[in-house]
Amino acid sequence: MLKAVILIGGPQKGTRFRPLSFEVPKPLFPVAGVPMLQHHIEACAKVPNMKEILLVGFYQPNEELTRFICSAQQEFKILIRYLQEFAALGTGGGIYHFRDQILSGGPEAFFIMNADVCSEFPLPEMLNFQKEHGEPSSFVIMGTTANRKQSMNYGCIVENQQTNEVLHYVEKPSTFVSDIINCGIYLFTPEIFQHIGAVFQKNQQDMLLYPYEGDEQTNGNGWHRAEAIRLEQDIFTALAGQGKLYVYKTPAFWSQIKSAGSAIYASRLYLNQYHKTHPERLATTEDGGPRISGNVYIHPTANIDPTAVLGPNVSIGTGVTIGAGVRVRESVILHGATLQDHSCVLNCIVGWDSTIGKWARVEGTPSDPNPNDPYAKIDSETLFRDGKLTPSITILGCNVTIPSEVIILNSIVLPHKDLNRSFKNQIIL
Repeated sequence: MLKAVILIGGPQKGTRFRPLSFEVPKPLFPVAGVPMLQHHIEACAKVPNMKEILLVGFYQPNEELTRFICSAQQEFKILIRYLQEFAALGTGGGIYHFRDQILSGGPEAFFIMNADVCSEFPLPEMLNFQKEHGEPSSFVIMGTTANRKQSMNYGCIVENQQTNEVLHYVEKPSTFVSDIINCGIYLFTPEIFQHIGAVFQKNQQDMLLYPYEGDEQTNGNGWHRAEAIRLEQDIFTALAGQGKLYVYKTPAFWSQIKSAGSAIYASRLYLNQYHKTHPERLATTEDGGPRISGNVYIHPTANIDPTAVLGPNVSIGTGVTIGAGVRVRESVILHGATLQDHSCVLNCIVGWDSTIGKWARVEGTPSDPNPNDPYAKIDSETLFRDGKLTPSITILGCNVTIPSEVIILNSIVLPHKDLNRSFKNQIIL
């Protein structure tokens, strides 16, 4: 039997996702109409013999997470549990801490996935690949090709081109190493815990030998905790070149969801995939309905004037109201928002219960990868560049009110703000 573990992080992480992560844990942010995590869970539930999905993170158990887990269990008919870490233990420390839970019932293998990636999740292909490569207990990393410049922002993998064995692994190198990058989706056998355990024991010995090195106190929050182990730097770097680690290169789409801007891009990738997987989720132009161009997801509870024009790449949440002559494209409209008549929303995330007045224009700058480079990935831009706000998509937090006839351009508006004029290139606190 098989299991899957999804690493969901915690409230201290996902800071680049603010102000949206103030309202909802980042893994539950809707991408293409469903919570980010649901795409992972759906892919896992389709794998034959998958018995259980474990979510590992350090969010306090909250109502939203519990409700999501209950509804996902019913929808996908699979056991899903949340295991809460007592502190951020890193990608390896978290699974090592809960190794008994992961190994209970004796799975032959298990997937580990990061919650903030968007992918086609070719899990059955990874299983077949593992059977054909290396010994039965080999480990598989999913990789994809990036361009030379961007590859240095990721974990880089040097492979043996005949056997696909990982010969060398470097996390975020400072010079070019390889254009094959780590996608944050792994297939492990229980033997991985011996390797993580060895690092854990070495960390413990180091703590006894050098109790005060680096940190003021041993119990500081540094990597001093013996349990804090990073899969990438501590495990993969050591395993590379030992005939244990292989890379499955996926031709399918893959992207990271680090910033709010990358959520719009991820939404586009998933909406495109719906043609194959969920055609029923894509809206079509119907008599008496709005004009749809390209891929659009509309929640059945949304109320949309037939003269509105939506798309491409738009997802509209529960209870959204869209007035006459509204134009929306490349945007995510979250539940309860209202777009009044003739407003125009481009490259924007409109927060929960926000209102955009009549004839207002809310516009951002897309942060898409270079469309002419098939291997380009989305850049996780810093918020500021040369002392100025980097032009990015416009984000309205929850409960923001935009008055009529103003322009909001390339700005981030924090929750519960009533604006009274136009703004551009600003963070409105």
